[in-house]
Formats: sequence, C-alpha cells, structure tokens
Amino acid sequence: MKRNKQQLRNILNQLDGKSYKAYQDIKGQFEFDHFTVIVDHVQGDPFAKPSRIRVRVSQRIAQFPGDTFQNRSREIGLRDFLARCFYQAAKRHTRGNRGTGQSGSIRMEKPGQEILERSSVIINNDFVEGRFVMGLPAFGRRIAGQHAIAMFFNELPAIVTHSLIYKNLNQNTLYKHIETCEDADALREKLEEQQIVSFIADGSILPRASGVDPRPLTGGNVVPFQSPDSYRLEVELPNKGKITGMGIPQGITLVVGGGYHGKSTLLKAIENGVYNHIPGDGREFVVTNPGAVKIRAMDGRNIEKVDISPFINNLPFEEDTTAFSTENASGSTSQAANIIEALEIGAALLLIDEDTSATNFMIRDHRMQELVSKDKEPITPFIDKARQLFEEFKVSTILVIGGSGDYFSVADNVIGMKDYLPVDMSHAAHDIAEKYKTERKPEGGESFGTVTSRSPVKESLDPSRGRKAVKIAAKGLHSISFGTYTIDISDLEQMVDMGQTKAIADAIYYSTRFMNENRTLNEIAEKVLMDIHEKGFDILDRIPSGEYVAFRKFELAGAINRLRSIRMKQK
Repeated sequence: MKRNKQQLRNILNQLDGKSYKAYQDIKGQFEFDHFTVIVDHVQGDPFAKPSRIRVRVSQRIAQFPGDTFQNRSREIGLRDFLARCFYQAAKRHTRGNRGTGQSGSIRMEKPGQEILERSSVIINNDFVEGRFVMGLPAFGRRIAGQHAIAMFFNELPAIVTHSLIYKNLNQNTLYKHIETCEDADALREKLEEQQIVSFIADGSILPRASGVDPRPLTGGNVVPFQSPDSYRLEVELPNKGKITGMGIPQGITLVVGGGYHGKSTLLKAIENGVYNHIPGDGREFVVTNPGAVKIRAMDGRNIEKVDISPFINNLPFEEDTTAFSTENASGSTSQAANIIEALEIGAALLLIDEDTSATNFMIRDHRMQELVSKDKEPITPFIDKARQLFEEFKVSTILVIGGSGDYFSVADNVIGMKDYLPVDMSHAAHDIAEKYKTERKPEGGESFGTVTSRSPVKESLDPSRGRKAVKIAAKGLHSISFGTYTIDISDLEQMVDMGQTKAIADAIYYSTRFMNENRTLNEIAEKVLMDIHEKGFDILDRIPSGEYVAFRKFELAGAINRLRSIRMKQK
C-alpha cells in the first residue's frame, strides 16, 4: 500500500515516546515530492542491525543521460560512483548520534579503491535507487519520533538531492569515473589477443600508503612505473586513447631482485588487477587476466577429497592422496590443495610469492635430493610442475622469488626489480642457467597429472544454529559464520571489500539449490554467478540489501572448500 509523506509524518508523530517495536508501523512505501521511500525492514531495537531503507528517484527527476549507463562497464561505473556520492552526502548531511545504540545513523557502505558492482545503487531507464540503512532513533527503548521526522524530512532529502540527481553532481568527475571503468574493461579484454596475462601501464603508482591503507603512496620517494623496452606494448582504449605499458607474456614469469626493491608490490598490483580502480588510485590501467588466482600456504586449513597427487604422493602408511582429506593441513599440503582447487575452478594464471609459500613445496635442491632420495620424499616441488602446467593446461605462473636460481631453467621471462623499476633480466638469467648447470634432478614425471572435479554433498552444508534454521553472517573481510562453523578465508588474498564477504556468505547457502551428485563445484559456482548477473543480488536474501558487492567464482568456491563440515564426492 502506497502512502504519502504526510502520512509518514503523522505516524512518526503518533509513535513519539512509544515502545520501539511500534516502529513496525512505518514499513512500506511513502511518496515524497521528488522520490519514493521504501522501508523494507525495521530493526527490533536501537542496538540491532539498522533498518533497511530504499529511496527511488524517477528518471524524470534524476535525468541521468543514457550514455552514462549504456553498457555494463558504464553501468557498474555509474552505480559505484553514485554509491560514493551517497556515502559522502550522508556524512555531510546527517547529524548522527540521536540517542541510544544506532540512533540517528544514515549509512551506505563505503566503497574502497576498486570500482565494483554494488547492490547499494540500482539504475535503469525508469529510475535510480539507493539502498542504505537507517538507525531509527530512540532514547532507551522509547521512539524519538521528532528526531525520526528530522531524519526523513530534512536529512534524507538533502542526501538524495546531492547524490542521486544528475544535475547536482560533478559531471566531469562522473564521466571520468565511468570512462576509467570502461577503459579498464576494454584493456582486460585485449590481454588474450596480445597473448599476455597482465598489463601495467607506464606511469602507474603501485605502492600503497601502508599495509592497512590501500590508497596510493604519495611523497618524494614514489617511483612511477616504467616498462622495459622489451616488454613495452601500446594499446588503444575507447576513452583514454593510446597508452603504453608492460605486458607480461603467457608462460612462466619470475619477478626477482633484492629485498625492498618492489617485487611483492608489483605482484600485489597484478593480483588486484582482476578489479578496476578509481581515478587517482594509480592502478587504473593495471589489469590482469580475470582467471588469476593468488596461491599461498595456509597451515591448518580444511581439505576435503582433493586429488593432490600431482604434488604429493607416496605418503607413509600408504595414505591415499588422490582423494586427500584433512582438518589440519600442513603448509606444503595446503599449497598443493590451493593450486588443485584453483585449477578445478578454471584458473588461467597462478600468482605466487615465495614469502608466503612453503619452502619444501617450492624447491628441493641437489644436496637435499642427495640426502633424501625421491622415494622417501612425498612432495614434488612446484619447480618441476610449473612447465607442465603451462604446456598441458595453458595455465601461466607469475612467481616472486629471490632465493632459488634453479627456477631460471624453467622460466620464460625474468623481470628484475631494481630501485622499484622493472628490468628485463631474461637473457642474463638464461645465460646463468646455461653457464652454471643445475645438478638437481627433475622430479615431475612425464606429465602434470589429473585435475579431478568434485561435487559438494548438499547435506553437509547446514546453516542452522540453535532455533534458527539459517544463521549466516560475515565477520569482517576474512571470516564467515555459517551455522555452527566459522570459515577462515584469510588466505583468499584477492578479497578486497567486506561486501564481497557478505555476498559470498549468503551465496554459499544459495548455492545449495544447485547441488546434486552430478554437478561439480565449478558448475555450481558458475550457476550462482549467472543467476546474480541475470536477476541481481536480491536473489541472495528475502529482503533487498544494499550491502552486497560482486565477487568471483574462485572466492565462492574457496569459501565452500574451507567449510569444515563440507563433504565432497569426486567425479
């Protein structure tokens, strides 16, 4: 039932001083002069999660030109931009604390450095919609009706005016935002035809302000990126025009150099290149194959029926590694499982930093081979499998390494970082490999081995806790509460926004509708993403939410793999 704004004012006047639960009377839709307010969910008390509210502005009022959302890249860029505008307007026009608990807050989730599809803003030819939360005000548990009136009738109209109406926005900044997004997508689409896995534009600023601040580093010590001539490519973008930068070819690439010269910084930029970045971030035109997966060791993680035999076999007591399970993986075992699971979901590029790898998984040198014979060593190191991975599966590798020159023998490209700038060291590295022949023996066998698909057992995903049939929540960026279990996803390093964690948490439960004994984990993850693409994020919750952010199938599958109750059947 539609009601008008005066009816909302009357209700809030009548509710003033009543028990907090009486706020339920404002659920529904109210027509204001220039927009519609939709109250989807009312919190149970002032300390509970804030109420979910939507505001919808007709395009007759909003008047966003069609070219601002004419394709998917521009639409996502515009929605991301408007979410930032709404966030800033809410900070500027909201008084804030108005009593107990969450009272007085009007909040849309703050976007980070990435341009991502968000459920917080929807736009089409008919309307633009903002989704946010509001802490309905109270003193104790008594409704503060007059403060609620101020929020709905003074603050919210000001926020809408300065965030969801085209003429009131900085249009140059808006177009730069959506064009940057469109250009990055166009650049990423060129990677395959150029036979490269990543592109880093000349002039990019790769270092971040700090380990906890993803904004670009500023100051006199910042060195803009410049490609070596041998790796420099020129590409044409739809808006930016011609740009140049370093293209990293398909195959096996080593990133080498002294400590503190920028090796890991380069790899971090490459791994985040699966996402687009805002103007001014410094990484606007650092793009990477969307099938890139960062791989690391993760002691203690759960592994369920993964065929890790390409890397680990011949265990004591004849333990089978073709369907290996453990609740407490070692560093090498977890890294092997992480690679196989990534391949199972369709990875095209592995990103590895020796600093976060298990040493015995990466290399076994000649002396160790002499001391411990291969028949006594279950682990086949990655050095003996990387070439097979590329030749048999077309999966490339970018590896940061500073401790083993044996990798020179298997590398196609060697990029050295010197004073934060890349240098082509491929010829020098290959000459060294030729001059100083390694005495280590290859241990990889004739082929990489089998990548075996698995199907999750639906009954092993139980989201219930106590009296609640479904109890699911994101606990920060790297943790999900699913029923009675906590899923640790801290080793999924390409997660960048807590909205992704929230979406994945609910997508795990949604994915169970596709689970049967014939459908693989990869097929299930793809079906979830296809449904979100076709129907929107609203499929993940019965109440529309503005807190979801787009995620990849690798992280969804990774979270399912790390659920300690999960049971799998191999195909």
